[in-house]
Amino acid sequence: MKEMWNERYRSASFAYGKEPNDFFKEALNKYNLSGKVLFPAEGEGRNAVYAVKQGLDVTAFDISQEGKNKALKLAALENVTIDYRVGDFLTMDFAEHSFDASVLIFAHFPPNILSDYHKKIASLIKPEGLVILEGFSKNNLTLREKNPEIGGPNKLDMLFSKESIAHDFSDFEIIKLEEVEIELHEGSFHNGTAKVIRFIGRN
Repeated sequence: MKEMWNERYRSASFAYGKEPNDFFKEALNKYNLSGKVLFPAEGEGRNAVYAVKQGLDVTAFDISQEGKNKALKLAALENVTIDYRVGDFLTMDFAEHSFDASVLIFAHFPPNILSDYHKKIASLIKPEGLVILEGFSKNNLTLREKNPEIGGPNKLDMLFSKESIAHDFSDFEIIKLEEVEIELHEGSFHNGTAKVIRFIGRN
């Protein structure tokens, strides 16, 4: 999987564009995010760079070195700096309750570690801190078969349901948890009608 992402991010163009994800942008403004924010599976850095420009203290990570390279390039273009790490999240040394929020935008992990990732992320959030998540729902698979350009995993067990997210973040107060159909226009790999799970939870 690492090589797949390295190959995708090696291109000169930005796979998902340079603009932040709409749901994240709206949540940042609505909930007045501040402080330290973690961006797992951040890829080419579009959301992390936007967050820094809004005054947030950002830490991002991904398994892809090429993703980091592109993120640092984007940060330089926007005259900001980000703390971006590469490696296996489950072995990264983050202190519990050290982040004010975590933002997971289309952060899909292999099914054997998905819940472990979510639970570790939950453990890193301070009391009253937020998790903001948007990812493809299990019902997106049918739409993807009709239009592969919307992107997302092609395996059911890597996709989300409201029940799976509620389970993984069971200690969080649910502010928003919904499945919605949206129009995606993000770079070359997210285009068309998609079904997503949107979650905002407070620790």
